[in-house]
Amino acid sequence: MSSTDPPTAVGDAPTLTARRLDGLGDRAFRSRPAVDGDDSPALDVFAPATDERIGSVPACDADDVAAAVERARDAQAAWAETPATERARVVDRFGDLVSKNREELLDVLQLETGKSRRTAVEELFDVPTGCSYVASEAPGELAEERRRGVAPGVTTATVTREPVGVVGVISPWNYPLTLSMADAIPALAAGNAVVIKPDEKTPYGALLLAELLEVAGLPDDLFQVVTGEGPTIGPPLIDAVDYVAFTGSTATGRTIAERAGRNLIGCSLELGGNNPLVVCDDVDVDEAARGAVQACFSNVGQLCLSAERVYVVESVYDEFLDAFVRETESLTLGTGYDYDADLGSLVDADQLTRVESHVDDARERGATVETGGRARPDVAPYCYEPTVLTGVEPDSTVACEETFGPVAAVTPVPDAAAAVAAANDSSYGLNASVWTGDHERGAELARGIDCGTVNVNDAFLATWGAVDAPMGGFGDSGLGRRHGSEGIRRYTETRTVGVSRVGPLTFPDRIPTDWFVRGAFAAMRVGRRARRGVDAVRRRLSRR
Repeated sequence: MSSTDPPTAVGDAPTLTARRLDGLGDRAFRSRPAVDGDDSPALDVFAPATDERIGSVPACDADDVAAAVERARDAQAAWAETPATERARVVDRFGDLVSKNREELLDVLQLETGKSRRTAVEELFDVPTGCSYVASEAPGELAEERRRGVAPGVTTATVTREPVGVVGVISPWNYPLTLSMADAIPALAAGNAVVIKPDEKTPYGALLLAELLEVAGLPDDLFQVVTGEGPTIGPPLIDAVDYVAFTGSTATGRTIAERAGRNLIGCSLELGGNNPLVVCDDVDVDEAARGAVQACFSNVGQLCLSAERVYVVESVYDEFLDAFVRETESLTLGTGYDYDADLGSLVDADQLTRVESHVDDARERGATVETGGRARPDVAPYCYEPTVLTGVEPDSTVACEETFGPVAAVTPVPDAAAAVAAANDSSYGLNASVWTGDHERGAELARGIDCGTVNVNDAFLATWGAVDAPMGGFGDSGLGRRHGSEGIRRYTETRTVGVSRVGPLTFPDRIPTDWFVRGAFAAMRVGRRARRGVDAVRRRLSRR
């Protein structure tokens, strides 16, 4: 691809040039080599901060996807035979390289997404943190396990974990670095190859990460990037791989799950959410208001974990609302490559239209805009003010659907039990937040909220940042889990090897069958009584 004069958006990025972006674009997989004058289909990429075209990447098709998966599959066999400790070292080196190259990665991230520098740092920091966990834990999680045999002392049972083969990762535009790597890194550590399809709005981050994986020592062809439109290359990718990891909308997730089911391959899906935040009557109101701002408006609400429904116990409702509005109005907007702005831009015109339509619908149904509620084209073409609504009708769009923008609806409730009931009145179940002055009470309330992650006195980092614990959704918010042992083992198939030390396990020849049956059941009864006794002792000891 030929270089062009750098547009303003690229020129403003401290470490980037149009030529550098062209070079990254050339890393996208193509089944046919590019030649001078190549007129193959391409996708233009735009900067949300200015709505300028910043470059283009190949518009891959089904043939490109098939070739990329085939090449990845050829490379995967040797990688699967590589010791898990060596694979972990590659992951660890990659984490170091991400930290070392953070300025360029931050510039690419801001250029593609329009997010503020502060938000970009929060995202990027997550990548080496995840690498450290996977590098440390994957070898142990993948090691052979001895399990109880059918007849202890006579038989053994050993479980091995084998990579599934080629993993397809379909990553989103809102957190393109961390959400792609949270799926890809454990897949690679488990011995798989990865073919990633980044969102067409944000391809350059994935291509830069592919470059760093190569520098870290990942063998050739194990990590392929296919760029293109989702409807064009998503289905052939799912049909070609052995497992698919997807982050995105619930509607698309249903389609992916259906196709994966037909192919009898595994999938993990982190989907939408209309996340609740509960404020109890014993709360530090100012602390809860600051936390609610983080929960509702991080990345201008373009975060699957963002809170959109805020339920406040009536006795502290007025005080909390005043503090929440005050904290919201203190937020600053901007898209510069410095740390001055709290919030950046929405990603494109479609997202701005969605946010405006949700707020307009709430207004038409009688809601009050306490602050915000308007676009800010003076800041950036798709910028929208963080918005607090009250008096939102339960059947309004903003109450029932995910806005995925900087909009929060605050509603009074009689007590904490009513808040939990309101929180659970949704088909979604991804993330929730509880604010209280009593940690134990908060944890008890959290156990009653139907979400995959629930934070007490924190917005989302207490659970998302706990990389040793699983993360995922209930209900319409998805299937499967990332992070923790579950996030590594999802990319493996188990094989159980059973060994008998006495030959075939069957009725003995030299004992009458009826005697043997009576003796076997008598032995089973003794064994079951012994197990109950051992279990009772363990329970008593655990309570001490």
